[in-house]
Amino acid sequence: MDWSTFFAMGGYAEYVWPAYGIAVVVLGGLVVSSLRFRRERQRLLAALGEEKAEGYNAQGEGDD
Repeated sequence: MDWSTFFAMGGYAEYVWPAYGIAVVVLGGLVVSSLRFRRERQRLLAALGEEKAEGYNAQGEGDD
């Protein structure tokens, strides 16, 4: 099997390669979206943790 036969996909290359391209774009978008969401949630969690720690210290709790 040579490369030109592989890339021709048995005459269906005009359908197969765009489908692969769309799949790669969609999956890449999901990865980017997931990483952004994760980063946002980590920041929110850190901010909530800081607020909680400030609340404990203001009440005199947690100062052992």
